[in-house]
Amino acid sequence: MTTSAEVAGVGSAGVPAASAVAAHSRWSARQITIMSTLLIVIFLALVVPPFLFLVQGSFTVAGSTPSAATWGLANFEAVLKGRHIVTTTINSLVFAAASAALALLVGWVTAWIVERTNTPLKPLAYLTAIISLGTPYILYVTAWLLFFGKAGPVNHLYRTLTGNTDVIINIYSMFGMVLVEGFLWSPLAFLLVSATLRNANPELEEAARVHGAGVWQTIRRVTMRLSLPSIMALSMLVFIRAVEAFEVPALVGLPGRISVITTDIYTNMVARAPPDVGGASALSVMMLLVVFVLLYIYGRLSRHAERFATITGKGFRPRPFDLGRLRYVAAGILIFNFVLLLLVPMLMLVWVSLLPFFQPVSAAAFKLISLNNYRTVLDSGQFELMLNTLTVAVTTATLAVGLTFLAGWLAVRRAPGGWIVDRLATIPLVFPGLILGIAVMQLFLAIPIPIYGTLGILVWAFVINYLPYGMRYSSSGMLQIHRELEEAAAICGATPITRLRRIVAPLLAPALLAGWLFIFLMSARALSLPILLSGPRSQLMAVAMFDLWGNGQGTELAALGLMWSMLMTAIALVFYIVARRSSGGALGRG
Repeated sequence: MTTSAEVAGVGSAGVPAASAVAAHSRWSARQITIMSTLLIVIFLALVVPPFLFLVQGSFTVAGSTPSAATWGLANFEAVLKGRHIVTTTINSLVFAAASAALALLVGWVTAWIVERTNTPLKPLAYLTAIISLGTPYILYVTAWLLFFGKAGPVNHLYRTLTGNTDVIINIYSMFGMVLVEGFLWSPLAFLLVSATLRNANPELEEAARVHGAGVWQTIRRVTMRLSLPSIMALSMLVFIRAVEAFEVPALVGLPGRISVITTDIYTNMVARAPPDVGGASALSVMMLLVVFVLLYIYGRLSRHAERFATITGKGFRPRPFDLGRLRYVAAGILIFNFVLLLLVPMLMLVWVSLLPFFQPVSAAAFKLISLNNYRTVLDSGQFELMLNTLTVAVTTATLAVGLTFLAGWLAVRRAPGGWIVDRLATIPLVFPGLILGIAVMQLFLAIPIPIYGTLGILVWAFVINYLPYGMRYSSSGMLQIHRELEEAAAICGATPITRLRRIVAPLLAPALLAGWLFIFLMSARALSLPILLSGPRSQLMAVAMFDLWGNGQGTELAALGLMWSMLMTAIALVFYIVARRSSGGALGRG
C-alpha cells in the first residue's frame, strides 16, 4: 500500500532525490560563476592594459636615453601649445559635422523613396548599399580621387568644354574630404534610416493626408518629426565615426595639407624620427575623452527615442505615397545614387587597372589596355597578403563571436558578474582604430611577449576592437530567446554548458553567423588599426593597398583591389547561402 509520504516524495526515497537536486543546483551555480570569472579575467586582460599603457605613455616625457625618461604633463603642454592644435580640432569638427550631414541627407532621401513611395527600381538602393559596405574603404577613396582628380573625367570634361585650364572640383580640399566621407557613410545611413521608416506606424501620416496635407507637408510636419530622435542618434553615430576616420583624412587631407586629429596622431608616429610616442599618446588620450563624451550623448539620444514610438500591438500595413509622374523622378534619384556610389567607382577602378598609367578615356588610351597589372599582382606574391588577411579576419571573427556568445548569455540572463562582463565588452567603443593600435603597440613593446610585428598582435587588437559589435549581435539575439527553454532543460538535469550547447547555440545561430560575417568583413578591410601594427611578414591587404597608393602604383592598386573585392563578395555570398540553409534546416527540424 502506497503512503501519502511516499507519493509526496518524502522519506528515505525522497531524501536522495532532494539532495541530488540541491547538489545539481550548486554545481550549476558554480559552473556559471567559474564561466563569469574566467570571462571577466579575459576581458580585463584584453581591454585594461592597452588603456593603461596609453595613459602611461602620455605622461612619460622622453629623455636623452630611455632611462632618463620622467613623468609629467610636458606632452599635453606641447600638444596644447602647438600652433596647429586649434586648426586641427576645428578641421576635425567641421569635417565630421559636414560628412554626417551629407550622409544623412543622401541616406534619408533614398530611404524615404524606398520605404514610403511607389517608386520603381527600389532594389537598386539595397544593391548599392550592400556591395558598398562590403568593399574596402581605401578602394572607394582612391576611385573617387581618380574620378574627381585633376586628370579625372569630371575635370577633363570641364576643361574640354570650357577651354579653362583650372579645375571645377578640387578633391584635395575640405569640400573633397566631406564629399568622399559623406559618400562612404551614406549606404549605412540608408540602411539604418530604412529600418526606422519601415517599422514606424504610418497612421499619423495617413491621417494628415486624409485632412488634405500634401506630400511635402506630411514629410515636414509628421514624418520628419517622428523620425527626429532616430535621425539625431544616427547623426551622432556618423559624427563620431567621422571624427575617428583615418582613410579619407590620410588620402585626401594630407596631400591637400588639411590636418585632423587622426592624421596628426599618425604623423607623430610615422613622419618623425624618432617617433613622438609621448605626443601621439597625449593627443590620443585627449581624443578618447572627446569620443567618450560624444558616445555619452549618443547613448542619451538613443535612450529617449522610445518617447516617439508609434508601433503598437495593432497590426498595420503602410500605404505608400502615390507620387504620380514624380515617381519617375524618384526612380531617377535611385539610379543616380546607384551610378554615383557603386557604378562610377567600380568602372573607374576597372579602367585604371587595365592601363599602364592613369589617363582620361580616349581613343589613344584604348590602345594601351592590357591585363599586365593583373599579371603583376599575381606574380608579386600577393597570395601571402591574402592569406594573412583571411587568417586574421577568420581568427578575429571566431574568437570575438565565441567570447561574446558567452558574455551575451551571462549579461542577458543576469548571471553573477554578467553586468561586469557587459561593461568590459563595451568599453572598446571609445577606442578609435588608430588609437587602439598605438595602445596595443605600447603594450607589447613593454611586456616580454614577442608578438609585435606578427599576426598575433593584429588578432589581439582586432578582437578588442570588435568585442562591442559581437556583444550587440549576441545580446540582441539572446533577448529573443525565452528563458523557459533553459529552465525546462535545467529541471531535466542539464548543466549550463549543456544548455548552451544544445539549446542556446542552435537558436542563436542566425545572430552569431550574422555577427561573424560582419566582423570578418570589417577585419578584412580595416586600415587604421593595422597600419601601425603590421610587420614586414604580417602585412594585411588594406595596408598593402595604402602603400601602393602612396608609392604611386594606382594601377596595381586597382587590379589588386578589384580581385580582393570579388573574393570578399564571393565569400560573403557563399556564407550567406550556407547560413540561410542552416537556419532553415534548424527551423524545419524544430
